[in-house]
Amino acid sequence: MKREFERFDMKQRPRRTKWYLRPLTIAISLPGVWRHRAKIVKVGCEGLRPPYLLLCNHNAFQDFKVATKAIWPQTANYVVAIDGFIGREKLLRDVGCICKRKFTNDILLIRHLQQTIKNGDVAVIYPEARYSLCGTTAVLPESLGKLCRILRVPVAALICHGHHVNSPFWNTRDRGVKPTEAEMRLLFTPEELRTAPTDEINRRLVEAFQYDDFAWQKERGLRVTAPWRAEGLHKVLYQCAACGTEFRMASRGDHLSCAACGKQWQMLETGELRALSGETEFSHIPDWYEWERANVRAEVERGEYSSGELPVTVDSLPNARRFVRLGEGTLVHDMNGFNVRGTDVDGDPFEMVKTVPSLYSCHIEYDYLGKHGDCVDLNTLEDTWYIYPHGKPFSVTKMALATEELYFAWRRAEGRPCPAGLA
Repeated sequence: MKREFERFDMKQRPRRTKWYLRPLTIAISLPGVWRHRAKIVKVGCEGLRPPYLLLCNHNAFQDFKVATKAIWPQTANYVVAIDGFIGREKLLRDVGCICKRKFTNDILLIRHLQQTIKNGDVAVIYPEARYSLCGTTAVLPESLGKLCRILRVPVAALICHGHHVNSPFWNTRDRGVKPTEAEMRLLFTPEELRTAPTDEINRRLVEAFQYDDFAWQKERGLRVTAPWRAEGLHKVLYQCAACGTEFRMASRGDHLSCAACGKQWQMLETGELRALSGETEFSHIPDWYEWERANVRAEVERGEYSSGELPVTVDSLPNARRFVRLGEGTLVHDMNGFNVRGTDVDGDPFEMVKTVPSLYSCHIEYDYLGKHGDCVDLNTLEDTWYIYPHGKPFSVTKMALATEELYFAWRRAEGRPCPAGLA
């Protein structure tokens, strides 16, 4: 018999931050801001008062702390993914968080943001919808420009620099980087939004979101001396730049290596890579990552991309209480998109299909919670599945790249190429 679970109530209106929690939000944020000596510069924000829309880039949890400091003492509603609510739904609602299941078309979210604006508060969104994998801009949704026009309030961007260098997604240990920087810039007034075409709004949003944390580190001359600074980097750089072999990369200390050909690279204190022998194929980490993307794009263009059939364990997150073990199954990610199917713990079949047109990007995790391993996170409006491949070589990074490149290829085939930086 199929199990039924109470679903997260997405219809609840966003709450204004409780007055007694407002000091808590800044008290939690300030130590991190001070510890990293964060410099917050505001451009064109003189006289900017709520309600307005604040769009932020996303590299680490430190982003939230800097955003809180940047807008203080103004109150805000933050859009937060459902896994952030686990075990603390009431607290997050009371501090003003709005729940969202990643990469879903959620009309309710627009209504909640409109309510935030009606309340006279700041609506804070992280439109990349995930931590950046290598400290550069992730894909922005094409609907972002339309949302700006719908809300009809000033739009500002908060772009932080240094948070990926300090606490990268592939190894979130704090490296003590300081000073970090953030720039809060007014992008649009309501009058500009009324007259600017949506394509022009999107173009300017993409332009505002251009950043590269490793380039920023090099320009500022900042050094990361942690002897373990490269550990986890192989999660992002899953394909050897020397021999081209996939899924055989490893990292330890400040070294990156390939088990197939034996080549090694050192991650320098400046954030650059240097081969210990022979040519340094890519000294700049994002360049290696984009090379991998180009290789995935070529597979898609040849119609050959496929993860193969991978055995998986699937956990469901129907509400904010806890994950529920759904069962064992298989995952195939190929030219048709994602297909996850299996049998739950009660013996009933389950399946989730995400076609290429339905998903412009996807959320992944590395070694989730330190015990579950790497996973892909797929969502419907009512459920979230954390899908853990095992038993065969794989890379969730490649799946994330392929999700985007499959979508871009579908758009081109439809005669609707995506503007650069958008999906």
